[in-house]
Amino acid sequence: MTSRRRFLRLAALALAPAFAALPARAEGTLRIAQQFGTLYTPFHVMKEKGLIEKHGKALGIDITVDWTRLSGGSAVNDALLADTIDIASAGIGPFLTLWDKTRGTANEVKIVGAFGAQPNFLLTNNPNVKTIKDFTDKDRIAMPVAGVSVQARILQLAAEQTFGPGHAKTLDQLMVTLPHPDATAALLSGSTEITGYLSNAPFQNHALKDPKIRKVFSSYEIFGGPVTPTVAYAKATFRKDNPKTYKAFLDAFEEATRWVDQNRREAAEIYVKVEQSRLDPAFITEVLSDPDTQYTLVPLGTLKFADFMNRIGAIKAKPASFRDFTFEDLHSASGS
Repeated sequence: MTSRRRFLRLAALALAPAFAALPARAEGTLRIAQQFGTLYTPFHVMKEKGLIEKHGKALGIDITVDWTRLSGGSAVNDALLADTIDIASAGIGPFLTLWDKTRGTANEVKIVGAFGAQPNFLLTNNPNVKTIKDFTDKDRIAMPVAGVSVQARILQLAAEQTFGPGHAKTLDQLMVTLPHPDATAALLSGSTEITGYLSNAPFQNHALKDPKIRKVFSSYEIFGGPVTPTVAYAKATFRKDNPKTYKAFLDAFEEATRWVDQNRREAAEIYVKVEQSRLDPAFITEVLSDPDTQYTLVPLGTLKFADFMNRIGAIKAKPASFRDFTFEDLHSASGS
């Protein structure tokens, strides 16, 4: 051991008792990260209606909520590991990566609830692209995070199905990282290298209003049925140390999800208001009312993601059930 490494080790040992003596963060504060898309409408409703605060009062505590906007699962995961947020929200792919990394540790991460089942579309403005076989080295496919986002994993599975086992990453060289608003603008402009975009609602619905944009596939086609592509998750330690704050969030999440399902026009108005969007609330109502959308906190189709990611070596563990990576609150439901 070098003198520098010996010094750093001794310094860490000396500081450990001081950090161990620090009290756990008090109940009543909650930091939440969200991203882009109508699938986050339950979060918008929670914020606009003060549902977390309401459920906190019912449990006898006042809760201060801090909402943070991030783009991409990697940024969200980094924030959760750094303890700058308490509730993360990202695609099932980035979640499974973090779950696999933390499972069995004090900082194990598990799903609090899903944002409902909703398809992701691969779109193109290239008239020569009918299937993913038609993309060439001149094409670029935008998504929130190249290689590791839920959109990236969908494209990789599609590539494996198309080109055969061992070829899941055939199209990785075409992936480009862009937030949803920027990717939509690039695809619609037709003046950039972006000729493909693996999207989500309402961006994919908006893009398809343009006759130059076509759908190459839906994630439901790739996975053989409904999938909950995005989830909210947290560290087990946060749930243990802040049981009332956690329950207030979960109760609010459940209420907001039911409310959006039953009040889609009003939910669309809240989405437009919170996002300060220029989109017509009637259009957002149409998006929220898509028959392919299911409003549920219970993960669906997530084991297919996990099996695929394990098969290509993206995660080491192969969960036997969705209960392996969700908190007990969801275990009585029929998930997949």
